[in-house]
Amino acid sequence: MPKRDLNSFIKALEARGELRRVKTLVSPVLEITEIADRVGKQGGPALLFERVEGSDFPVLIGALGSEGRMSLALGVEDFGALERQLEGYLDLSRYTTLRGLLSSIPFFWRMFRSLPVRVPLGRPPCQEVIEHSPNLGELPILKCWPLDGGRFLTLPVVFTKELGARTQNAGMYRMQVLDRATTAMHWHKHKDGSQIFESYRKAGKRMPVAVALGCDPAITYSCTAPLPPGVDEMLLAGFLRRRPVSLVRCRSCDLWVPRDAQFVLEGYVDPLEPLCREGPFGDHTGYYSLEGLYPRFHLTCLTRRKTPIYPATVVGRPPMEDCYLAKATERLFLPILRKAIPQLCDLCLPLEGVFHGCAVLSVKNDFPGAAQTVMNAVWGMGQLRYTKLLIAVDEGTDPSDRQAVLKAVLQNVEPGRDLTFSKGTLDALDHSSPTALFGTRLGVDATAKPQRPTRLGRMEVTAVDKREAGQGLCAALRLLDDRKVKLAVAVDRDVDVRDLGEVLWRIYNNIDAGRDLAVQEGGAALDATRKREDEGLHHPWPADIEMDGEVRRRVTRRWKEYGF
Repeated sequence: MPKRDLNSFIKALEARGELRRVKTLVSPVLEITEIADRVGKQGGPALLFERVEGSDFPVLIGALGSEGRMSLALGVEDFGALERQLEGYLDLSRYTTLRGLLSSIPFFWRMFRSLPVRVPLGRPPCQEVIEHSPNLGELPILKCWPLDGGRFLTLPVVFTKELGARTQNAGMYRMQVLDRATTAMHWHKHKDGSQIFESYRKAGKRMPVAVALGCDPAITYSCTAPLPPGVDEMLLAGFLRRRPVSLVRCRSCDLWVPRDAQFVLEGYVDPLEPLCREGPFGDHTGYYSLEGLYPRFHLTCLTRRKTPIYPATVVGRPPMEDCYLAKATERLFLPILRKAIPQLCDLCLPLEGVFHGCAVLSVKNDFPGAAQTVMNAVWGMGQLRYTKLLIAVDEGTDPSDRQAVLKAVLQNVEPGRDLTFSKGTLDALDHSSPTALFGTRLGVDATAKPQRPTRLGRMEVTAVDKREAGQGLCAALRLLDDRKVKLAVAVDRDVDVRDLGEVLWRIYNNIDAGRDLAVQEGGAALDATRKREDEGLHHPWPADIEMDGEVRRRVTRRWKEYGF
């Protein structure tokens, strides 16, 4: 059963040996990130930092940073159980007989209990303390990476609503602290928050905003899920929790927030105010997202528990905590995709693909062009339209098995016939396309074709000391002179070509298929190097995320002090 609030979730983690308390005084500037990154990449527990410099509040990080902890948050044994539940509910045949309808009563009751409840009276936990002159500097807000533009709230649940509407939207958007009472609000062009903001801009009215920190983890997850516009994220949270989300009205604006949150930041965004500069930020792609102009959030009131816990996450080069939220989404929404796309059997979003870089699809290849049909359908489905690379494999191939997928590509793909190019929308964090938000998507049909012979080729990777435009692609093309090489990849000199995970991460993130792919004599060459301005790039190439060397050394020296 999912937990009622963050406090009960912490107790459950501790009872399972999934939480480590760090009692040593630590800094929220880079030090917590370095500790959390090391522990997370070693498969370690969630961390509760009880003493943080400059703040009276402890920091919880990594609470959802494993499949086991994510499953606990959603009240299932594993992600497979979540998928099976949804498959059963979507089996429409069960609703065509009296017996089936009777067996579905628990489901209908669960749906009824998913509706959020607004509680108008009383003093809820999230309003035990009310501060009308709030100071963000009192919160242990992290600076995660050395080149970050400042400190960022990284797990905010941001509540907004359309002008005059009752239904609210809840999304997760990072917030850079600008001063004691203002932050930037990172609303991407494609996100619901940005669309709602635009409606207030057109009306010339202030937009009320409330930010909940430290919700029940099922609520936190639901705000990251790719729900259709107009669907209340609290409905999904209630479904996952198996109990309704109780909401209370904010003290200074007409928005409703989870009553059990640790902190609530109340305020507004004025669409008539000039945009503010935000970033850079070490993002989940493993690269810094660049500076940009975004709306300014004004904090007018802060409410909290008497003894709250500040929640945080750190994103960067995968695998990190956000990967497990993405895996939950993969399993939760797969049954819906299968209903819409009958030939789709399974789906994997590889960690190296950072959610929008690559998706592997297993396909029921029961008619010519089935793979292309599925790939085109996937590009038309919600946030999957941002996926730069789709790889289709046969039904019997496990799309999460990296080696099996690579073998299917090297054996079944003839580049001159099995590649599909599609111009379209890309994720705002994609840095490889020449133009922001738009580029070339690539579909790879790696299913078997019994009607034609196949040959098993090799993949070769070369590291290039790149000094001029086009050097990467030329180096990859030279590898194709060996007729046994079917896929040739060029990466930068500092990449370990023996590390398949790093090579795939560079491919998924650094390639725009319209510029960086060439087909020659049955083989394909890929340029996964950093791109230069004279290669058609219309924006700076972002830096890789790396921790400051002095911080790494300090954490190494203090490792035993932390209790590890």
